[in-house]
Amino acid sequence: MTDLQRAGGVAAPVMAATWLVGFAVFLGVLVPAGYFDEGVDPADRVAVLVDNQAVVSLSYLITFVVFGILLVVLALALHERVKAGPPAMTRTATVIGLIWAGLVIAAGMLANVGIGRVVDLYGSDPTQAGAAWLVLDTVVLGLGGGNEIAGGVWVLLISWAALRARQLPRALNYLGVVAGAAGILTVVPALEVLGAVEVLGLVFGLGLIVWFIWLGIVLLRTSPRRAGPTPAAEPA
Repeated sequence: MTDLQRAGGVAAPVMAATWLVGFAVFLGVLVPAGYFDEGVDPADRVAVLVDNQAVVSLSYLITFVVFGILLVVLALALHERVKAGPPAMTRTATVIGLIWAGLVIAAGMLANVGIGRVVDLYGSDPTQAGAAWLVLDTVVLGLGGGNEIAGGVWVLLISWAALRARQLPRALNYLGVVAGAAGILTVVPALEVLGAVEVLGLVFGLGLIVWFIWLGIVLLRTSPRRAGPTPAAEPA
């Protein structure tokens, strides 16, 4: 087992833990405070941020920035693990995983800077602070949370490549395929109209928490199989 495999095995469950932190802040702080109530004024949302600035800022740091850094490690570890499989698919998946990491890190840094700015502005002009946060929050969601296209494509492709390479448990790969497909479907406008995007996002998020933990165990406890003939391998 290489050092990169060990690093990926440690990174994966920690990534799951970062998302659990995000869920905890979402359910334990923002929802009870009315942040997501239908029709709530943007200035009132900033008021919630003012009251909980330290907790919310820390959650963005952990859930986005720390997650994104660990994602780089995991994407490279999985590339090393699955490289005996279809090369074009594996390389494409790895590039998309690294792009996702960059988007998530950028979203977290932007959110933390934005929270500080709107909290300062709130004292003098709550309405303007609300308008500013509405714009910033839209950008943050577009980069790293409002849809799951980048993450969904990465998980789907790397799981399919692992399935072809026979390097990870089949059930783990099928879970990745399902979670990845759910993430991709969050960008379908018709599903937004039907109200299915929230459900798909939940399938993606909870599915990946299980996937990360399971993947970490596999990477730490097993070594890659020796490369051998793979069925219908793609040309490089």
